[in-house]
Amino acid sequence: MTRKIAFVASDAPTAQTALAALTQRFGQVPEAEADVIVALGGDGFMLHTLHRTQNLDIPVYGMNRGTVGFLMNEYGEDDLPERLEDAVEEVINPLSMRAESRDGKIHTALAINEVSLLRAGPQAAKLRISIDGRLRMPELVCDGALVATPAGSTAYNNSAHGPILPIGSDVLALTAVAAFRPRRWRGALLPKTALVRFDVIEPDKRPVMADADSRWVEDVLWVEIKSDASISHRILFDAGHGLEERLLREQFT
Repeated sequence: MTRKIAFVASDAPTAQTALAALTQRFGQVPEAEADVIVALGGDGFMLHTLHRTQNLDIPVYGMNRGTVGFLMNEYGEDDLPERLEDAVEEVINPLSMRAESRDGKIHTALAINEVSLLRAGPQAAKLRISIDGRLRMPELVCDGALVATPAGSTAYNNSAHGPILPIGSDVLALTAVAAFRPRRWRGALLPKTALVRFDVIEPDKRPVMADADSRWVEDVLWVEIKSDASISHRILFDAGHGLEERLLREQFT
């Protein structure tokens, strides 16, 4: 079966060169008419493409033309139709973030990888953590904290020494960034259905910003995070190199 392909690319010269070569060879259709979207770039561009096309219900197949490519497949032109035909589909749900900033505005955003809170001044942040309305940590003094999905557990979460989560596991990772008190507290595993709330203590003295896949909100007072099962992102991986295999390989490298 010949698939109708919509090619999209980041602004990187290597991605634009690949875009020209692939469209000349395989043609180009509008995204709304495509059977598959092929994204050329790095993980950041892949996340951007998934967010932008989430209402189309079309699988996205990434090919690495950037500097980071955990969500991407290796680049190749000759066997692309066969690779698309044999590709394995992973379905992931994003996190939904709701936050109030000091000016009283309510901000919402979605994150495929993680939602993170980070100190925005010279002093450590002070956070209060509640899970499903129940206070679990009265005070966490830290550089920040994050909630990560299994798909995002190898990104910032892993750099902060959080656990790598298997795809398909119904859990989220709550990970501290440079925790000072409780010292060496690295976080917790939470059920996927959990509603996580961070309240910022002393926001005037210790400002905190929130980030959902590079969507920033400054001077937050509180942030609520939960998995949004109403939204599904369909990602294609080469056979034998799916996201589950990549997560396992990452832990034994």
